[in-house]
Amino acid sequence: MASTRQSLDSPSSPSSFLAPLSISAAKIHSLARSLCSTFTSLAANSQEQFLPTPISDSVLRPEGDESGRYLAIDIGGTNLRVGFIELLDSDETSKDTTARGEHASERSRVRRHLEKSWPIGEQLKHNKAEDLFAWIGKCIAEVVQDGCLTWPEDLPDEIPLGITFSFPMIQHTLSEATLMSMGKGFQITSNLDLGRLLLEGYEKSRGPSLPRIKITAIVNDAVATLVSFAYQFRSNARRKAAMGLIVGTGCNATITLALSKLHPKKRPAKVKVLDSDGEAEVDQDLKIAVNTEWTIRGAAGPLHDLDFITRWDEKLDAEGEAPGFQPFEYMTAGRYLGELGRIIILDYLTNNLSVPEPTLPPLLTQRHGLSTTFLGNLGPHLATTEPSLLRQLEIEIPPSAKGDAWHWTADVAEMVYDIAKAIQVRAAGMTAAAIIALLACAEEIHFSPLPQNLPNGAVTTSISVNGTKEALEELMVGYTGGCIVHFQDYLADCQGFLDEIMEAEFGRREHREDVHVYVPRVVLMPCHDGGIIGAGILAGTVQSLARDG
Repeated sequence: MASTRQSLDSPSSPSSFLAPLSISAAKIHSLARSLCSTFTSLAANSQEQFLPTPISDSVLRPEGDESGRYLAIDIGGTNLRVGFIELLDSDETSKDTTARGEHASERSRVRRHLEKSWPIGEQLKHNKAEDLFAWIGKCIAEVVQDGCLTWPEDLPDEIPLGITFSFPMIQHTLSEATLMSMGKGFQITSNLDLGRLLLEGYEKSRGPSLPRIKITAIVNDAVATLVSFAYQFRSNARRKAAMGLIVGTGCNATITLALSKLHPKKRPAKVKVLDSDGEAEVDQDLKIAVNTEWTIRGAAGPLHDLDFITRWDEKLDAEGEAPGFQPFEYMTAGRYLGELGRIIILDYLTNNLSVPEPTLPPLLTQRHGLSTTFLGNLGPHLATTEPSLLRQLEIEIPPSAKGDAWHWTADVAEMVYDIAKAIQVRAAGMTAAAIIALLACAEEIHFSPLPQNLPNGAVTTSISVNGTKEALEELMVGYTGGCIVHFQDYLADCQGFLDEIMEAEFGRREHREDVHVYVPRVVLMPCHDGGIIGAGILAGTVQSLARDG
């Protein structure tokens, strides 16, 4: 695994400068344990994190043969996507080329149609909620119009719509939700009715020839990813789709938790289940999908206690749109890692190398002057088009036009790459720690009590999975998002840290087998486009319940 574990040569050496970002398997293991306690407390007490949905585990893993064509939208931090999702009968197969990876055949009953994507510009993010949703409604109407032309006389008068919304919200029923503060650069305030805003926005653009839409389901993007992921692997007994993970513009995760783990005020009065007529009264042992919003400030305690937060993180936080709101996200997600890199590079040049700030490339002195995309690809990733690190920097961050301008050097270019890697390795380790912590919080795995006579409390000899010693081979985490996929070696290092944490907690896999300890491997699996697919799947599942009821 690429890392920043280097010896400290001198106070001004590159390795010494990067020491605050340095992590180890032991430190990440400690973070996982601490976050598990924090997550358990947040589930029981926080009103802004671990937000319940009315979606039971049985709805996540339906056994029926849902079929039909459903409208789906995915409102993300960067893009809006709208399209039709078709669920095929069990005896049908799809030739959908959007299914990816070695397990693509397991998603063969999903077909996507007429999908379009639009970037959400900065101006829209700063507009009033009504303006943003009027634009979203216009985009929906455009796709619905395409549907009317493609399937004349085939669309119903009222099209079922599934919505994925990549922001915190309080869900009252499966089709009703109230917005919380959005973050990710959006200035829209909280306490707004999401469904009402969306329907009003669509009606502004709906002509008399277009059908109405009916909001069937509203979910967070991490919830939609879990819905899509669980649907993909619903018939595989040895591999459980346990979690949905987003590491893109933002960072979030969804998992199923027993209602008894949630504060009584957060427990929904009714939950959508498959074996009841509509929505059932709540059984406190029932597991429901929970949108963790795990990056919000309530999870910051362990980051401070274990010295993860550096002076650079504090500067990024203080200069951001919402200081203190999502400290974990500022250290792990795509919206912020480029800016974090710029802050660190600027500090290195001005304080370690004593370069006068006025002589530096202008982009280095401008907030958000360095993109996460560039920093994530700097190095061997760009070698096919530009093999020189130095040249890559000169093109992306050109020197000042002033006569006394400072110019990039090969040594500094190497340091910039080291900074990018240090940021990425720490982010991958923190994300891995949060994944293991959340699985333990949900009792998918069980941490051992900390032995008093062992360093770091890192050894245990037994484990139960879901209360029994079953031959479950993998707990799968369905991931999506450009940051985990494209930023340096984020994905590979995250998987490496997951394996290291599990080894530190439960011992080497071969040793567990010798003493008949049943510990599944925690595996990252791709679940791309889960936002829009999950919205369509959930809309179809709910419609199927309504028809069967």
